[in-house]
Amino acid sequence: MVHIGYTMMTEQAGPRELVTHVVGAEKAGFDFSVISDHSFPWLDSQGHAPYAWSVLGAAAQATFRIPLMTYVTCPTFRYHPAVVAQKAVTLQILSGGRFRLGLGSGENLNEHIVAAGWPAAHIRLEMLEEAVDIIRRMFTGRYVSHHGVHFDVENARLWDLPDEPPPIGIAVSGPRSCAIAGRHGDLVIATEPRQELLRQFDDHGGTGKPRIGQLPVCYDTDRDAAVARAHDQFRWALGGWRVNAELPGPAGFHQASEHTRPEDVAGAIPCGNDVDAFVEAVRPYAEAGFTEVALVQIGGDRQEPFLAWAEATLLPALRHL
Repeated sequence: MVHIGYTMMTEQAGPRELVTHVVGAEKAGFDFSVISDHSFPWLDSQGHAPYAWSVLGAAAQATFRIPLMTYVTCPTFRYHPAVVAQKAVTLQILSGGRFRLGLGSGENLNEHIVAAGWPAAHIRLEMLEEAVDIIRRMFTGRYVSHHGVHFDVENARLWDLPDEPPPIGIAVSGPRSCAIAGRHGDLVIATEPRQELLRQFDDHGGTGKPRIGQLPVCYDTDRDAAVARAHDQFRWALGGWRVNAELPGPAGFHQASEHTRPEDVAGAIPCGNDVDAFVEAVRPYAEAGFTEVALVQIGGDRQEPFLAWAEATLLPALRHL
């Protein structure tokens, strides 16, 4: 059975609302939750970008059962990996062992704010691999010093440690990131149901480890309204990650997606309240071998109706996958 998760989309809701939403997701019966870690929304119409780690701290105290996870944090530009390690173990303690640390090589959209430049993808992956090694060493509770190609750590130590360190997930989009995830990750993260990514992950040590996907959806009893909202706030997603990782701000995403039509979005994202359409959108992930799929309900002000419908109709239907 595929586990179904809920996404706290920081780009489309404020911090208090996000905590309210994940409490609702727990009550509705979602199996896990994830949160995006952004400094900018993709488009101005989304309108938000609160600090994900503060939201997670509040969510850890407001919920009791539902697992929490970053989806994903970039540990190489805005955040130094030693600081990410401290944040992660703190969340693991606050949540009572319910936290998983999702990591990725980042997007220019979020990381440009520290003016460190935006190197080529192979350099960003090299930085990610070095960062994961530092985080793993920090999780041991021993003193860590590191002088590498991209990062320096001097006599660092984590003083508050959970009973078990948080599992580390690594986002993938191609062969090299899959190799890093297989070697260093406890689970793999992808945003497309591409079976070859999971095969490449397995080839480098990922066999038997969890694999998590993500799927945008747009529930509404008025399908036309759902399509319009998805087009307004999520048309950027059709650009693919090779484009999405490079653009520096919402204006770039607006320009890149200005010719994307509502019908293009409706063809890629299930919209409305036809539960069969939502199930069929999740099915490719199940068939590719994903063990978990996190849903993103588009529209920060449309979470409560979605959660009520998910509890009554969608989640029971998805349990049959």
